[in-house]
Amino acid sequence: MVSISQPEQFITNGLIPWLSALFAICLAIIHIYSGKLRFIDTIPRSRWLSTASGVSVAYVFVHILPDLSIRQRVIAQTGIFAFIEHHVYLIALFGLTVFYGLERVVRESRKIQEKLGKDTPEVGVFWLHIISFALYNGLIGYLLLHREEPGIQSLFLFFIAMALHFVVNDYGLRQHHKHIYHTQGRWILAVAIIVGWVIGYGTEIDQAAIAVLFAFLAGGVILNVLKEELPEERESCFWAFAIGVGAYTLLLLAL
Repeated sequence: MVSISQPEQFITNGLIPWLSALFAICLAIIHIYSGKLRFIDTIPRSRWLSTASGVSVAYVFVHILPDLSIRQRVIAQTGIFAFIEHHVYLIALFGLTVFYGLERVVRESRKIQEKLGKDTPEVGVFWLHIISFALYNGLIGYLLLHREEPGIQSLFLFFIAMALHFVVNDYGLRQHHKHIYHTQGRWILAVAIIVGWVIGYGTEIDQAAIAVLFAFLAGGVILNVLKEELPEERESCFWAFAIGVGAYTLLLLAL
């Protein structure tokens, strides 16, 4: 006897590639047109940006990290990282450290350039920054198809969190690199998402590898959010950030 759930599962599995492709295009569009959202270009920092940051952080702490604690056992069984305890969290820490180091390089370059009368980092630092975020965006495009939890609901939750996260990232990159980001950087990051999705469509990896990728992403999201919210000169809005955290946390717990 065929279970009623089997046709529904078949339809769901057939929809996911199409939905994920649509979402990849939407994420690419965010990088292309986010600069036109003039209401977020304000000091004190736009409350919308702080709310978006809160949503991204809530997704990491309420959805990704708890699932990674389960995936920890999957990785341990592979024996790949048998010599390290808490492998998944170390990978998340590595992701955070990588993006912290990258941010320090960009800020130091910008300070040096300001002494020369310029308001953007060196061109070489720009390309380092953009290539790093292109890989980051490609990873997110890839994970649209290969998430830690399958299903349309999981895809929607991931897309919403990453869409808002991209608005925040795009704002930070435009502040750092200005004209060169507008003319070149945003297009590279938009294409990187699509390339990541295409690679994801043509390949499939095991659950241990997916856990590793999500762990790295979790660390990257945390650092990229906090580096935008914490600097005093940004005059960020704590209450908007808290509302984003609280609202998305309640949504994730309710589903």
